[in-house]
Amino acid sequence: MLSKIYTAALCGIDGFEVTVECSAQKKLPLLEIIGLADTAVKEAKERIRAAAENSGIRFPNLEIILNLAPANRRKEGSAFDVAMLLGVLVCGGTVPAEVDFERMAFIGELSLSGEVRGVDGALCLCLAAKEHGRTEVFVPAANAAEASAVPGVHVYPVRTVMELVRHLRGEVLIQPVKFDERIFTEGRQSFPLDFSDVKGQELAKRALEIAAAGGHNILLIGPPGTGKSMLAKRFPTILPEMTFDEAIESTKIHSIAGMLPADTPLIVNRPFRAPHHTLSAVSLVGGGANPKPGEISLAHCGVLFLDELPEFGKTAMESLRQPLEDGRVTITRASGKVTYPANFTLVCAMNPCRCGYFSHPTRPCTCKKGDVQKYISRISGPLLDRIDIQVEVSPVDFDDLQKRSSAGESSATIRARVNEARRFARERYAQNGDKIRCNADLTARETERYCVLSDGARTLLKTAFDALGMSARGYDRILRLGRTIADLDRSELITETHISEAIMLRSLDKKYFGEA
Repeated sequence: MLSKIYTAALCGIDGFEVTVECSAQKKLPLLEIIGLADTAVKEAKERIRAAAENSGIRFPNLEIILNLAPANRRKEGSAFDVAMLLGVLVCGGTVPAEVDFERMAFIGELSLSGEVRGVDGALCLCLAAKEHGRTEVFVPAANAAEASAVPGVHVYPVRTVMELVRHLRGEVLIQPVKFDERIFTEGRQSFPLDFSDVKGQELAKRALEIAAAGGHNILLIGPPGTGKSMLAKRFPTILPEMTFDEAIESTKIHSIAGMLPADTPLIVNRPFRAPHHTLSAVSLVGGGANPKPGEISLAHCGVLFLDELPEFGKTAMESLRQPLEDGRVTITRASGKVTYPANFTLVCAMNPCRCGYFSHPTRPCTCKKGDVQKYISRISGPLLDRIDIQVEVSPVDFDDLQKRSSAGESSATIRARVNEARRFARERYAQNGDKIRCNADLTARETERYCVLSDGARTLLKTAFDALGMSARGYDRILRLGRTIADLDRSELITETHISEAIMLRSLDKKYFGEA
């Protein structure tokens, strides 16, 4: 007898359908799994047999061959257990063959007692099943809330093998789980941090607002204790709220990495990742024998904060260059390659030198001659090329710290301006049919098309270009920054005032890094 059951496997953050073909013949008892399966899949032979027998289900004494198709794609993990056991039970007559399995997919790992355990990437697997026309997906109860976010699919939570068998026999039906939309609309957490907590630092706060409005990467340079980390940790509070599609993408990555909390079926707040500078390049960009997402992918649709930037390893820092350019990272191994999204806003902070007090107004720098440039040069030019804003964070005045009665501008107020600027830009691009996420993503051709300068702005930019020895890439960066500043003012024309502020946000190129 032959049976066919459908399940899914992972490839990057996407899934592909796997057909479990089960052939059972009246020969010497045998259970064999074929179809380019890894060790975890092959070990399922013992799991599915024990799960059936410990659930009170007779395991057929037949020659059973389980083929996982397509046979030319590698299958990894334990999510195929339920589908493989079901194929055997259909051939053995325990589950009626008349059930319409064409509309169903089955996902889950089995314990020896017959319980169905949760798996990583359930949301991705459910999406893959839907793409192939499966409208009923049976998943572990632990993954049901996560999988229910997929529209157009009935998700059934399964706790035990016997519960699934009874459902398929029509004896005791499992009720599908409905996605609670309040998880997305009302599940956003209130931030414990707020920009109103920050005293002074008006220039840095303005720079972060521009970075949020245009999706620009930003570098904060200043002595210890000036509030660089404090500002960076509050940056997510002024970013636009996630769309549902962004929430799904972010959840898929966290689910695959096994980092989705049990009580969080959907990531609804923009991720904020702040890895320590001792992490390896693999931890940052992803990888391993069985590639997993790294910090840059976990920060997708959110913020990656790198504190003490020059202290990061050279390999780790340089590995950021391609993801910052393309918004994704491709990991290649002998067994194949996977691609993970990595579209994030990079926020970096650093001291101006090893002792931290270069150009400090009151404390002398103790670094030797040449040490300052040596410290700064740890950051390569190509990496700096991808950071649009570089702003100096100066020590806070005593008078600013004493202003306890007058709180600064709140994150909600700044976010409202950021949302309005993004909407203004989105409408401009939509009129021409361009799907541009934010101004930082503008190509050279799009920059020329959308960054229209007034006569005064053009004159000022030419003067700055000659006086600062500006490069072509510096020119494009200032145009994109000017476009964002103009959007905050709801102006289609980039004026002299906008260009002047954009140049100021690039002035540290010359002071610290030697070029514009």
